[in-house]
Amino acid sequence: MTATTNRTKGKRSARATSDGASRNAPSSYVLLFAVIVVLNLIGLVMVLSSSSVSALHHQGSSYYYFERQLLWLGLGGIAFVIALRTDYHRLRALAWPGLLASIGMLAIVLLPGIGSNVNGSSRWIGVGTFGIQPSEFAKLGVLIFAADLLARRSAWIEDTRVTLRPVLVAFGAVALLIMLQPNLGTTIVIATITFSVLFVAGVRLGPLVGYGSLGSVLALGAAMGESYRRARLTAFLNPWNDPQNTGYQTIQSLVALASGGWFGLGLGQSRAKWGFLPYAYTDFIFAIIAEELGFFGALLVVALFVALAFLGVRTALQAPDPFGRLLAIGITTWLTVQAFVNIGAVIGVLPITGVPLPFISFGGSSLLATMAASGILLNVARRSGERVPVRRG
Repeated sequence: MTATTNRTKGKRSARATSDGASRNAPSSYVLLFAVIVVLNLIGLVMVLSSSSVSALHHQGSSYYYFERQLLWLGLGGIAFVIALRTDYHRLRALAWPGLLASIGMLAIVLLPGIGSNVNGSSRWIGVGTFGIQPSEFAKLGVLIFAADLLARRSAWIEDTRVTLRPVLVAFGAVALLIMLQPNLGTTIVIATITFSVLFVAGVRLGPLVGYGSLGSVLALGAAMGESYRRARLTAFLNPWNDPQNTGYQTIQSLVALASGGWFGLGLGQSRAKWGFLPYAYTDFIFAIIAEELGFFGALLVVALFVALAFLGVRTALQAPDPFGRLLAIGITTWLTVQAFVNIGAVIGVLPITGVPLPFISFGGSSLLATMAASGILLNVARRSGERVPVRRG
């Protein structure tokens, strides 16, 4: 009688645990889905508003950049749905091919006559107005490779020779090619993705901090090695030292922020987009949001990214296996760090590094890669509470 009662209680307890996990997983999934949808809607509206003047002047139609963003969002939506509906464990087969493809594409960008040079940087491959930026997809390539390797070798996580070093070699190869473009902002984002995954996987903190410090010194040396780079990176400290050159963007961004006040000038009423603020619909779109929608509109965007960070971490904690956990934490780090690096540059507390605001800035490659990553994150959220066999090797 007692044994039967215990078995019954055990079944109820297991059922309760399973039901609880099922309830938690959909809540994270639904909230994440809602946050991503709202951010994309804000992005479409603000791309139309911030680019209308420039599009009319340069392309003959106020809707030019909006229509292109809508097209890329459609392609991103397809990537999002595929990633959402495909078991994320199948991504493990792409770990090595994805990394090698990323390295190959980054190398091709640097070849004369193939890579497109814009404003002194070779970051795009394409013909005419259509181009892709391989560094955006390299984020996903490095993440999948690192997550797969660390999940398979979790039993040997303290052996840096088979965990930390292979991941750092892969990151180093990608980072070197991106810095040759040069593109410091994307390198910083990929570095934070890599080190967040290593930290969550349980790599020993001493070697991780040591290699991280060495990498930071090397990156800083590369960034400060040329006088023009040094001037651009330090301009945010006092933009008024060179208000017509290196400090111009920061000053105009701050003017736009101040003009918005609490409630903004009104949607479409920005003055900065009339040729005063460069890259108003790409890197500095947050300044237009603050100018047109005010402090509370800007605060809403920040709150959405904070919610994304919270829900992403929650998804990682509830992930059914180490691979899913590392994917979730890597994607969450990617989206939130990139958002706050962008916003930090716009409000003048960080150097201008040229990273777009996820989901919101105009840019096809960024939006496509971001939507694919979001689909993977939601895929992990849907499977929270499940038990998946651990793969070794």
